[in-house]
Amino acid sequence: MKTISSNNTAENNSIDNLTINGRVAVLMGGNAAERDVSLASGKAVTASLEAMGVDVVAIDTAGNVIADLQAASPDFAFIALHGKGGEDGTMQALLEKMTIPYSGSGVLGSALAMDKVRSKNVWRGLSLPTPAFACLETASDFDAVLESLGGTAFVKPADEGSSIGMSLVRTADELKTAYESTAESGVTIFAEQWIDGPEYTLTILEGHELPTIRIKTQRDFYNFEAKYQDDDTQFFIPSGLNTDEEAFLQQLAKEAFYSLGCSGWGRVDFMRDKSSGQFYLLEVNTVPGLTDHSLVPMSAAAAGLNFNALIANIIHLSVHG
Repeated sequence: MKTISSNNTAENNSIDNLTINGRVAVLMGGNAAERDVSLASGKAVTASLEAMGVDVVAIDTAGNVIADLQAASPDFAFIALHGKGGEDGTMQALLEKMTIPYSGSGVLGSALAMDKVRSKNVWRGLSLPTPAFACLETASDFDAVLESLGGTAFVKPADEGSSIGMSLVRTADELKTAYESTAESGVTIFAEQWIDGPEYTLTILEGHELPTIRIKTQRDFYNFEAKYQDDDTQFFIPSGLNTDEEAFLQQLAKEAFYSLGCSGWGRVDFMRDKSSGQFYLLEVNTVPGLTDHSLVPMSAAAAGLNFNALIANIIHLSVHG
């Protein structure tokens, strides 16, 4: 039995008694567009577990993952896969078939959260605020679509993360071009109303109230480069929200998260209209990044949980609920 503990017990007494038996397999890489980010997350998790004295094996799922899992014979799988094949319920279903406990949301929650269009339909059915949108196809009236969304919109693939494939459009021609270039991926493409205002993100870690982060980028929006490459992207913790606004966003995040059947840990992203002050739900990430540029470790650190404590808590939640 390995005791998972923090190097800073003064700040992280909440994990002093968390334990895990046996071997942990960290699943990373894969074949999705977010492979490089996943590898970085997986390596960080692996190093953390090694530092805590846990028996850990790293597995790149781009290979024969079933054979690798059988050879490793893990007692638990930490999923550090982002995007298709890891965050969409596929890996979760495989692990359930192999009776290997794993981190994060189950099959349904993972699949629903990965599909932004279905997520938005669930939220609309529950009267939770999310920007207006329209699914696109070759026969779409792009002028009418853009007009219905207020004249400016984001074009997004329904099932990609890290802002991959996203573009900001202001004309019908730009909308059509963005659709045609993104549609080559063969996934559902939709246009979403542009909310003019700051972006916020809130980490869900059951049993903890982690602070909201406000994001400011020099780019048109918080895209892949702003997330993982730019050094001038700014993150504000505290976010500048007052106590009532912070409490409201915490509650809205939980409603959005649990309405999709998610559990354990994740991240909920928002935009706030600068004129009305209204918050809008963008998406739920069930396997957020765990790199040195990632938001979840940043929020956890602000709440007094260092990286080891964060990983320990995720595993504890998954094992004990």
